[in-house]
Amino acid sequence: MLTTKRYDYVPIEAIQEHPHIANHRPLNRAKVNHYAEDILKNGLLEPLVVWERNHGEFFLVGGFHRLNAIRHIRQANPGYFDRIDVRVVAGEVDEMRALNLKLNADRLDARVSEYFDTVIYLNNANWEKAKLAAFFDRSESWIEEIIRFVPGMDPRLRKLLDADKVTWTKAKQLCRQILEAPPGQEKLVADRLIAEIITGIPAARPPRPLTLSKATRKLTKHIERNPDQRYVVEGRDLVSLFMVLSGKESEDGHLARVRKAFPALLED
Repeated sequence: MLTTKRYDYVPIEAIQEHPHIANHRPLNRAKVNHYAEDILKNGLLEPLVVWERNHGEFFLVGGFHRLNAIRHIRQANPGYFDRIDVRVVAGEVDEMRALNLKLNADRLDARVSEYFDTVIYLNNANWEKAKLAAFFDRSESWIEEIIRFVPGMDPRLRKLLDADKVTWTKAKQLCRQILEAPPGQEKLVADRLIAEIITGIPAARPPRPLTLSKATRKLTKHIERNPDQRYVVEGRDLVSLFMVLSGKESEDGHLARVRKAFPALLED
């Protein structure tokens, strides 16, 4: 369990960097220089966060730019900051990874994609969705969407998302469309959708699977062949039917729901 053990004043040489806990963005040299000037003038106003895995063994969790700024100061000023203020935390390594991301996200305007790997990692480490949501101050549905869409996300779409070329809302929509593509057609659908994003030119759309006239014709023939046919449907089935008829079959699994509730409408 993640806890703060104490606040301490430790030798700077005692603070190490763990191979599985890293700053979630590359160090910004201008930011390091800014921190160096501020710390040299005003001191370290906010303690670094370190993980004490074993007694006296400290790994950096939060404060990568500030620690590098202090090291920069020490190069020009031997003897400065031989010891520094730290907040000592305890827990498992997966909790440290999560805390590292949270600290950086709280400090920066983090993109949603910067949460992906940590959320997936912690989910695979058996963190419950409610625990993840509470830790990151997000909703459970936000966590569930990452777990649902990210593992199978097309790498090209992930790059576009990382580069802010597409929003998370749009990326989720594209992921749904790819997941709902007919078997064997997933890559073709992904190619088309990603090409549209890159070029800005909508590709030719495939024929709609169901139109009002087509649905009427198919259902009429089906009833003629099966006059005693009965359908038991839910309200969501009707909503999905209306969405498919309006051309929005790829949103929220509408086509799959219609295929299950009204098989006769989509028979070849």
